[in-house]
Amino acid sequence: MPTDWSDDIVICELADEPAFSDELNGLIDRLDESDVCPHIVLTFSNVTYISSSDISLILRLRKITTDADRALVLCAVSDDVMHVLRLTGLDRIMRFTADPMTALAAIQLEDAEG
Repeated sequence: MPTDWSDDIVICELADEPAFSDELNGLIDRLDESDVCPHIVLTFSNVTYISSSDISLILRLRKITTDADRALVLCAVSDDVMHVLRLTGLDRIMRFTADPMTALAAIQLEDAEG
């Protein structure tokens, strides 16, 4: 279940399937029902592989956050998962950080700069 780090930022600790798609589908449903969209940090530290349907969910989240002018940051991505993201070209359109704290700091800094 996503963690509301603040009123404006949600952190999702992801794991391998079936938890991965359950977590992201739940978050997408929550965003569809809400009038506001928070910044989203996806933590991949417990993800060892990623499927095409997982990539589709990430792209849906990217569209939602981009349309709302919000950040979507992927962090703690393993080499194996990053390899798949590179093969699909997602490394060129997604934001990555080493860990959740760095992602949170980057989001807060961008918000402060306006």
